[in-house]
Amino acid sequence: MNCVNKEKNLKRCNCSYPGCPRKGICCECLAYHRSSGELPACYFSNDVEKTWDRSIENFVRTRKV
Repeated sequence: MNCVNKEKNLKRCNCSYPGCPRKGICCECLAYHRSSGELPACYFSNDVEKTWDRSIENFVRTRKV
């Protein structure tokens, strides 16, 4: 899929998963993680994202209020 914003999105994307085919293509990333009951990397701090636990439970548990 061509995304006119891919380069712009890549500057903000904190996904550390090597070879992710959705990196920088936010609409595909959101749809993929939503279908798995997860959230994308950008919802997590860099430290938490590196665990690759994208579960909603992990988001709630690690969220700083």
